Parts: sequence; C-alpha cells; structure tokens
Amino acid sequence: MAIFLGVDTGGTYTDAVILDEGLNLVLGKAKALTSRHDLAVGIGQAVDAAIAAAGVKVAEVALVSLSTTLATNALVEGQGARVALVFIGFTPSDLTRGGLVEALKGDPVLHLAGGHTHAGTEAAPLDLAALEQQVRALGDEVSGFAVAASFATRNPAHERAARDLIRRVTGRPVTCSHELSANLNGPKRALTAVLNARLIGMIDRLVAACERHLAAVGIAAPLMVVRGDGALISAAMVRERPIETILSGPAASIVGARWLTGARDALVSDIGGTTTDVALLRDGLPEIDPEGARVGGFRTMVEAVAMRTTGLGGDSEVHLVTEGLTGGLRLGPRRLMPVSLLAVDHGPMVHAALDRWLSNDAVGEMDGRFLVPMTGQRGGLNARETAVLNRITAPMPMTAALASRLEVAALERLVARGLVMIAGVTPSDAAHVLGRLTAWDGLAAGKALQLIARRRTGAGERFATGAEVFAQGVIDQLTEQTVQCLLEAAFGEDPAFAGLPPEDLSRHVLTRAGLSQHRGVVEVSLRLGVPVIGLGASAPSYYGAVGDRLGCEMILPEHAGVANAIGAVAGQVSQRVTGLVSSPSEGRYVAHLAAGLQSFTTSGAALAALEAALLAEASDLARRAGAVDLRLTTDRAVKEVEIEGRMMFIEARVTATASGRPRVAHS
Repeated sequence: MAIFLGVDTGGTYTDAVILDEGLNLVLGKAKALTSRHDLAVGIGQAVDAAIAAAGVKVAEVALVSLSTTLATNALVEGQGARVALVFIGFTPSDLTRGGLVEALKGDPVLHLAGGHTHAGTEAAPLDLAALEQQVRALGDEVSGFAVAASFATRNPAHERAARDLIRRVTGRPVTCSHELSANLNGPKRALTAVLNARLIGMIDRLVAACERHLAAVGIAAPLMVVRGDGALISAAMVRERPIETILSGPAASIVGARWLTGARDALVSDIGGTTTDVALLRDGLPEIDPEGARVGGFRTMVEAVAMRTTGLGGDSEVHLVTEGLTGGLRLGPRRLMPVSLLAVDHGPMVHAALDRWLSNDAVGEMDGRFLVPMTGQRGGLNARETAVLNRITAPMPMTAALASRLEVAALERLVARGLVMIAGVTPSDAAHVLGRLTAWDGLAAGKALQLIARRRTGAGERFATGAEVFAQGVIDQLTEQTVQCLLEAAFGEDPAFAGLPPEDLSRHVLTRAGLSQHRGVVEVSLRLGVPVIGLGASAPSYYGAVGDRLGCEMILPEHAGVANAIGAVAGQVSQRVTGLVSSPSEGRYVAHLAAGLQSFTTSGAALAALEAALLAEASDLARRAGAVDLRLTTDRAVKEVEIEGRMMFIEARVTATASGRPRVAHS
C-alpha cells in the first residue's frame, strides 16, 4: 500500500488529500484558507487536517505532489515581480510583437548587439562589458532577469554568456528563453521568459513553504509539482522554470475529474476563487494546445493542456455597469478579497467602516472597499507609490489610505505588483447573503451588498432594493458568464465550427435564442451535447443553474472540491526536448546540439547524433524530475522538397520524450 499526499494551493483555499494509490481510494481530505503572508500556514493546516482525517502516520506518506493556480492567477490579474529583459540581437520594433510591451508593463529593457543567424552562426559579437554596466546601473530595481537572443534556439551561446554574467554580478535568478522552448519566434520566446522571471519568486516561496512544513512534521517523501500538461516535475526543477506551472491547477483538475468520474467525453469546468478553467475530455484524455498555453491574454510557448481560462471565480470583482439607463453587472477578471473573509480576522474595523458608510444617504466611489498589505519586492517604486504603500501598514478602508484622487493610479500599480490587495464585494459575499455559504462573516457581507445596492444607475435608480436582491443579481451574472465560458469552449472544440471565432458564436443572437428555446415564426433550440463535470468548492452552489441553462447533464462528483489535489498525485513524470538538423548547403548537415553545432556529411548521421543527444538529455531531465522506470520515445518531422525528380533535405525536427512513474519513498 502506497500513501500519496496531494496539495493544491489556490487563490483562496489550499486543499490537501490523502490517497491510497493501490486501492484508488480517498482516505482523507481537508481545506484551509491560503495564507498569502506565509503560505506554509495554510499548507500546514490543510496537510495536518487531511492526515488526521485519513488516520495515517506521516512516515507512511510515500509521495507528495503539489498543484497550484497562483501562477495562472498572477498572469490573469496582471501581477508579478518587476524584472528586466535583456534583448540581444533584436531591434526596438521587435518589442511590439507577441505582446511583449503589454507583458513588460514598463519594466526595463536592455538592448544589446549580438545574436545568431538561422544557421546558428554568430550575427554580431556580444558586448558583455556594456551588459555588465547596464546591469549594475539597475541596482535593486528588479527581482530577476529574462534573457532572449536572436535565434538562440539555433545557438544559445549568447544567452548562456549573458546569464552567467548576470548571476555573477547580481546573484538574482535569470531565465533564458532557449531553456523554455525550442521553437523560433524570438519575441514570443522573450515574452515567455519575461513571464517566467516574474513568477520565480512566487513559486519559490510556495515550494519552500511546502518543504518547510513537510520537514517540520517529519514527511521525508519526494516533492513533485504538476506542470501545465498534467505531468509531474521535481520541486527543484520547477523553481527554475515556474512558467511550466501555469495551468498547473487546471491540468490537475482534469486528471482529478477523470479519476473521480471515469468520464471519457465531457467538458470539465473548474471554478476557483480567481478563474474558471474549461477543457474538453475526449476519449478520456485532454488535448494539448499546439500553439502554447494562453493565459491572461498572453500566448506563451509553454506546452499545456488546451484550456480556456477566464478571470471569473467566486472572489471575482463585482463591477457596476453605469452606462445606459438600466445598468448592469460584470464580474472579474481581477480577484478581490471578499469582505466577509476580511471580516473574519478584522471584524471591528470592517463593521465600523461599513456602518459609517451606511449611515450616509450618498455612496462614495470607494465606499465598501478595503486595502490589505502584502509582502513583495519593492524595488522600482516611484515616490508617490512608495508614499501610498507606506500608509498601508495594516488592513484599512481604501479611503483612509489615499490622500487624493491623484494617488489612485499609484494604488493600481501597487495592486498589479502584488504589494497590495483590494477587498470588496464578490460572488462569495453574495452566496453568504443568500445562505449558500456560511464559512465567513455573513453579516459583513450583507452590509457590503446593501451598501453597493444603493449605487445609482444612469437613470438615477438604485441598482437593487436591498442586499438579497443584489446578491441574486450577482449569482445570476455568475451563471451567465459561466455559460459563456462553456459555450466558447464547446464551439472552439467542435470541428464543425473550425475557423469561426468561438467568442462570436457563443454570443450570436441565434445561440442566445436557442438557449432560451425560442418559439415563434422560427423555433430555435440549442443544448450542449456532452455532460459538464463541475469542479471546485463552490461548484455545487452555482452549477445547478448552469446545467439547466445549457440543457445538459451536470456531474458534481463527491470530492469535486479537492479534485485538483487528487489530480496532483494521479499524474506521471514526463520530459520532452526538441532539436533541429539543418542543411545550410548541399551535402552538409548540421545537428544543433546543446554543446554546439556539429556537421555531418549525411542527414542520417546528423539525425542519429541528434537523436542520441536528445534521448540522453530527456532521460537526465526525467530522472532529475523524479521519474523511474523510464519509457523513451522519439519523433522525427522531416521537411523535404522534390527538385528535378530528386528529394532535397531542408530540415528536420526531432523530439525525444522520457516518461515514467514518480519516484516514491516507500514501495
């Protein structure tokens, strides 16, 4: 009997589950609030409670696996540490490609000559002296560096040289683009490297927190982390490549959904505090997105499950739509701390502020909102941002922290950096008002919703007559936006609608009429053709109405609330590496090896040498990731053209994969 411990750290809750791997049985499970100030607290509470519920000894735990939505949430909300991009061999106009400008958000860019050609030869020398001067000038403004050089996937020498210099001079983490992807498209690789560098501190804190608690309670089992494709990777490797954990939580939820239900064809919809993640199970397996994971509006080069991630969750920000006469609601994409949750630990402050605001007839723009200080790297803040941050020494009403409206923009930048969190009205508060949830301070939720319901529409009318009416409106809006997420995923996965924008199809007037079963001169009906598996702690509260609206079966498994933690220990370790053989001239074949370029006189010899090198690299990575009993496979994609009746070799891409079961502490 092997006992596995799965842990999932989300934006609101941390889940833990104890599995008997041999019997495929859940022995115990638990939830705890994610403790942003010290992640080890929430992890510890969940792990200890799950072990106690299972009735097992810590010495029996043979494997620990961790999944998380923290990286996904950070990208969806536009948060993360300040980093610098070292851009080698590119022009300033290249920054406008691939969403780089939006991803950098004003972070510094160091332009350098250098890079290589498509054949892997040096295009221009790398000026390391200039790089050292610019790096030293940054001081402590950034927490890490991303390095991207032109055609680095053909020859990574300049990226490696820059990385070694930066580490020697600063001691800070450095991400090289060629380590994350073997594909061309330099700006897109640079984008992926920037996002990776921005996430390193966050994921390092998560892994360290988990390791700290495991050591404290005496669990000596290997610690694994779920990647975005559902495979497992060692904690040591993920610290260097945290970008691979984007969609980690959603990928684990798909594995968990399959384990819990045995379903082969279904839409899996996982609602968390920050996001709703939707993917299609086809013949029991999810698809891998061939274009790379797309999260928060950014298309990365990270291999991950084909997942649609939307900024919609139980803790989504509630926006009042004041345009027009009738008004309306919109949820997300930013996550707020629910007022009812803030009041659990800071009740007197929260209730005093809400009572004061409710005593006035007029509702101020910032009424009902609070600020919570967070930990993080403060380098690169301007004077106004520093002044605002210095005032927020403890949770407080937003109005108490801002001296003027000029400081609102500074506050928004602090929120984007993850240094401050906003607390306000969310669907979780609405669920407390309606009695669907009871875990937090329902009285505070009622006051907050009563306050926001007093706001005026464009016609001068109040948004709702009371807290309960407004709460139902919030839940109805959550249902509508969840239906939208599922329809987009369904249209996007149905081959009959290939090439058509799923966003437009899901909003089309005929789609809306079909959902409403319109009966007139024209009769229109529409329903989902596959069941929906609803996951997440709040799924039972919200998803019944979603199934009714879509006319489909809604499957809510018994352990839906901890599906991510279950999926975290139900995966396999897998490592994949890719390399290239090019032919710069007739009769010359170049294998682009990690050690450098190597020429051969035949394509077969070049391919054999590359294949052997890639298999060795993939095997080494898989073992470092914690795999045993490796299975090795290779795939060749050869490009040839026929010229005057003779086949001419252009290039070949070779992929080597090493996979195996996770190494466990006990047999």
